[in-house]
Amino acid sequence: MQAEQTRAIVAICLMVAFADQHKDEREREHIRKITESLSADSGIDLMKIYQDVLLGRLGLDAAASALKTVELRRLAFEMAVGVCDADGVHDERETAFLDTLQSALALDRAGADAFTVQADTLASLPLDDTPPAPVTAVTPPAASTIPRASTMSDAELDKSILNASILNGALELLPQSLASMAIIPLQTRLVYRIGRSYGYELDRGHIKDFLATAGVGLTSQYIEQFGRKLVGGLLGKVLGKTGRTIGSTATGSAFSFASTYALGQLARRYYAGGRSLSTDALKRSFSSLVNEAKGLQQHYTPQIEERARTLDVGNLMSELRI
Repeated sequence: MQAEQTRAIVAICLMVAFADQHKDEREREHIRKITESLSADSGIDLMKIYQDVLLGRLGLDAAASALKTVELRRLAFEMAVGVCDADGVHDERETAFLDTLQSALALDRAGADAFTVQADTLASLPLDDTPPAPVTAVTPPAASTIPRASTMSDAELDKSILNASILNGALELLPQSLASMAIIPLQTRLVYRIGRSYGYELDRGHIKDFLATAGVGLTSQYIEQFGRKLVGGLLGKVLGKTGRTIGSTATGSAFSFASTYALGQLARRYYAGGRSLSTDALKRSFSSLVNEAKGLQQHYTPQIEERARTLDVGNLMSELRI
């Protein structure tokens, strides 16, 4: 992939990220930091692209025109859908942007719509597979310094976090866009299940805020996942949508394993402590846990690779109902 094509796809991802005007300043700052990091790693001035998009100096048609093949245009569309759905199924503004993007990229409407439906289904993966209970007004527990007990044992919590981390590391080894899109919904579900075990009934809004407070943006995390594939030159293997890339995307797999492990352990500390950790404490703890997880990842690489070999992306929704 040429630098011009990389810049075009990053630009489209940033355009769709900013199409949702509801994103708060924390998420926008996360996106800026990720773009700055990717710019340093790639040798391409992606920060200029960020500024051009933010200031409206770069248009969608100009970015789309740099993508000469159907495969590249389809990839750009799939990534844009992933950005939209990273923090939940896309809203009206994002839907309008995707419609405009599909036209600008001259993609087949039926194929684009089919992929969007798959991605939306994945983004709305239920937090809890148990049948919903009757809705009643419940006042959520307030923050407290009193420790809370989990309905799961320490061993069960450790196993749940590790299994989710291995699965997400495995998903990042697969070339299909949908595989990478599954990572954030699984992280959200993990936090939900841990919080519930400590007596907290959480919704997506709370979990999103918890992650943002810890320094993890949902949209920016997705951009980072795919951005590292872009700047690392690994998307040549993604474009064909055939075969597997096990062993060739170690950086992305390590990132997904580490971030999932750190979020699981952070949620465990946070809810066990009665949600009393400060913003600074959450950020410090998450950073420390990520470093710890990076050390663990190499030990679990064989399990991650084996999990990747058994994943059926064509039947992804069934695979993820764990």
